[in-house]
Amino acid sequence: MKVENPAAFRFLLEDELYLLNADKMLYDKIAEPEPTAAESSSPVIEQITPAPATTSPSLAPEPQPVIQTPVAGFKYKGQNLKNFLVITHYKTDEFINAGHLTALENILKRKELGPDDVAIFNLANYSETKFSQLKPFFKPTKVLVLGGDALPHDIKVLKPNKPVTSNGITVLYTYSFDEMMDNVDNKKAFWELVKTL
Repeated sequence: MKVENPAAFRFLLEDELYLLNADKMLYDKIAEPEPTAAESSSPVIEQITPAPATTSPSLAPEPQPVIQTPVAGFKYKGQNLKNFLVITHYKTDEFINAGHLTALENILKRKELGPDDVAIFNLANYSETKFSQLKPFFKPTKVLVLGGDALPHDIKVLKPNKPVTSNGITVLYTYSFDEMMDNVDNKKAFWELVKTL
């Protein structure tokens, strides 16, 4: 149906019409015809003015702001290029003991990983941090936990030297370098387990 005067919609449709703000001005211009000289001599006809347009409450619910837990900023060594997280626990070093870092880098080289491929995170600097907080920050696919002190509170159920894969993340909780440096058996066991990561 084509209607030339939008004011006629009021008589044709029983439901209320709501106009957008941009359309209100057009409607007002059309509804109020300009007076002409011929109209002044004709009898006065009562002009029906349209009811003011009102806005109806939206049926869709108002969008609620998304509440997100802010991702904490963590300091770590490396660039995490391969999403390989190494969790350590050193109270006197920023990330890892220099001698232990050399040993770790040698092990990583055998796996064809460089220092920038991993992220070395010292849990001693963030003692209350949980693994659930580390996951969104590091987005790891492989995690190496070096020693019981480096084990975050929310994954204490891991058994030593038993790699576990869950939700696309493989976690190996194993010896700390202090436990390996003077123990050949621990070094061998560690290397065999790291090869599987």
